[in-house]
Amino acid sequence: MSTGLIIAITIVALFAVYMIYSFRRMKNMSAVPESEKIITLTDKNFLSQTKKGLVLVDFWAEWCMPCKVMGPVLNELAEDENFKAVVAKLNVDHYQPVSQQFGIRGIPTIILFKNGKEVDRIVGIKPKDFLIKQVNKHL
Repeated sequence: MSTGLIIAITIVALFAVYMIYSFRRMKNMSAVPESEKIITLTDKNFLSQTKKGLVLVDFWAEWCMPCKVMGPVLNELAEDENFKAVVAKLNVDHYQPVSQQFGIRGIPTIILFKNGKEVDRIVGIKPKDFLIKQVNKHL
């Protein structure tokens, strides 16, 4: 075997080991403690909590790695005195009928409600600044 081939195989093997390590670390990552200002939604309180003002609802699940990544971002928004929306979360595994009602197909999905009506939908991991801009468009 040539030296170049051995180096290439070594690099690919190291990359594969790194990817496996990163995946396992993310998989075992615990959720960040939730801000006390985030409202936990259920099938019973969903309508009453989203019918007035701007409410940013995060549809999430405990096993979802991207949802875990979004946790600190949502905490920051909830704690930010200048953020103009209420932050709420609904666990799609616990309240499947609600998530089906809104056609949730991938998580995290964030829906922005204004006075009970959906005005925006965001799917995937997004930075804090992006979410602030989306909310500010609907003030």
